[in-house]
Amino acid sequence: MKIGISMSATASMGDFGVIATKIEDLGFDSVWLPEHPVMPVNHKSVYGGTPDGSIPKQMYLGVNPLIALSRASSVTTNLGIGTAVNLITEHNPLDLAKLIATLDFYSGGRFLFGIGTGWFREEAEIMGADFDHRWTQAREYVLAMKEIWTKEEAEFHGKYIDFPPIICNPKPAQNPHPPVLLGGNAKNVLKRVAKWGDGWLPIRLSPEDIVKAQQELLKLCDTEDRDP
Repeated sequence: MKIGISMSATASMGDFGVIATKIEDLGFDSVWLPEHPVMPVNHKSVYGGTPDGSIPKQMYLGVNPLIALSRASSVTTNLGIGTAVNLITEHNPLDLAKLIATLDFYSGGRFLFGIGTGWFREEAEIMGADFDHRWTQAREYVLAMKEIWTKEEAEFHGKYIDFPPIICNPKPAQNPHPPVLLGGNAKNVLKRVAKWGDGWLPIRLSPEDIVKAQQELLKLCDTEDRDP
């Protein structure tokens, strides 16, 4: 069994490289960081992770996870570095593809790309995401990024992202690319994983619920003719 640590990283913690070194020294397999590029001051969205819907203070203080994970990779040897989750629809997918490929290249293939689309409508809209169709947008972004990661000359033509043949290097160290893990417990997440994801990143589920979901996911993968 592999055990990782999912945590928040803030500037007040100091050098994240020191934390990552300790995590690896303690024998953990990986470290995972979330993100919120911005936090709107005024909003109607309610956070589902607390009894009263209040937003934890650390969410307002988080650093950029890709930069922090880059620092972690520079001082560790085998520690997996992952996002849990990257809010993919709040980024330019071409720029994000290059950032991730570079991080995976320099880390020697240790990056784990956990993605989500978030719960914070106001944040998503500020960042330019289509909140009402965010998983459709996320799928398109993932497909476009995989084209960039796996082809010397990539092009993509979709609703949310459209570009002619381009060259974008480096390519990821992992072949064909870092695993794309779909986060969350939404009712359709397992169907999405079976159709176009590379794995599932659940949150706050009991071991029993995870076993049940795993069995369902295996059936869905069989239906989609995908090797789980």
